[in-house]
Amino acid sequence: MSIFKLSWKYLIDKPLNTGLNVLLLALGLSIITVLLLVEEQFESKMNRDATGIDMVIGAKGSPLQLVLSSVYHVDFPTGNIPLKEAQKVSRNRLIKNAIPMALGDNYEGYRIVGSNHDYLSLYQAELSAGSAWDKPFEVVLGSKVAKAKGFQVGDTFIGAHGIAAASHHHDQQPFQVVGILAPANNVLDQLIVTSVESVWYAHDDEIGPEKLDQEVNKIGFPEADQDRELTTVLIAYRNPMAAIQLPRMINSRTSLQAASPTFEITRLFELLGIGVTVIKGLALLIIFIAGLGIFIALYNSLKERKYDLAVMRAIGAGKSQLFLLILLEGLILTFLGAIGGLMLGHFFLFFIVITNEQGLVSGLNAVTFIGKEWWIIVYALIVGIVASIIPAWNAYKGDIAGQLSK
Repeated sequence: MSIFKLSWKYLIDKPLNTGLNVLLLALGLSIITVLLLVEEQFESKMNRDATGIDMVIGAKGSPLQLVLSSVYHVDFPTGNIPLKEAQKVSRNRLIKNAIPMALGDNYEGYRIVGSNHDYLSLYQAELSAGSAWDKPFEVVLGSKVAKAKGFQVGDTFIGAHGIAAASHHHDQQPFQVVGILAPANNVLDQLIVTSVESVWYAHDDEIGPEKLDQEVNKIGFPEADQDRELTTVLIAYRNPMAAIQLPRMINSRTSLQAASPTFEITRLFELLGIGVTVIKGLALLIIFIAGLGIFIALYNSLKERKYDLAVMRAIGAGKSQLFLLILLEGLILTFLGAIGGLMLGHFFLFFIVITNEQGLVSGLNAVTFIGKEWWIIVYALIVGIVASIIPAWNAYKGDIAGQLSK
């Protein structure tokens, strides 16, 4: 029988001890796996969703809240801003492009975003069916919205006021699906996009038939025959000088607020970093306890098997083979723990994603494998070597004659 098979036989001879050690190590490694997967994908997703957006203009309030609600659509808007004032600011020579947005409505929790065709171009969106909107109350669905609700081109639905799913419905005019976006793995996947005019008219008490028949603005700011409001404007700078001058000018000289997505998300990561460090510390503590458990199990097992090992020596097994036997037991335990930890980690992330289909984590992929996960296996094997090295050395230095004489 090979050394590997013999090590395996010893382990399965005590299934409860073996299973407990493997499970404890797997739990610690699963926490680290989830953190690695979220950290790797979350940062990539945040940067991807903010591509091409240098600044966000909105109502006074929390700049982080403004960025989260306007760019990532995961928080409540800070309020509305006058259309005319937003247009005036957007004419600044330092601004290359300005995309107006009207927010505040939803359909069963999926946000309805009023904008123009530039918003689709910002993410280089492609349509898998239909076309972009031309008239009021025509909408384009993100791929996840269409899949979750089973909508096809030509279907209609009633929007609701507010961000939460249980809100007052705007039942005077239904939205019609005219296009469905191809999966893009960005924020568009979970949005319902339409014109700014559609959001305006949804809140009007009466809508004239002439408004429903006219074409909406596909680029730039919409035209308004009365005082209208926007929620936010997404800005792209013309040159680096704009990053220095524009935010200060807007925040000090207007009633609007300017916020930088890059700066606010960096600050958010710094705030979350403390919590992540604490969780990592907890995971390492669990792994340490698991390693200690493996050490104790192997050490006690060695005491029980001293006579068996002495007999093996007597029939021809070398010291190095006994050393390798104990070492393999520790490596097998930690390898199984590493595989179990990786599987548990991916399962936990999958559970988090399916229970948060409309949040920041909705775009994360639980079945992807990142390079850093190889280090989890390496780390687990190191724990196995450290935990088994003393028992293996004791087996190597064992007294054959003394054990057999007993």
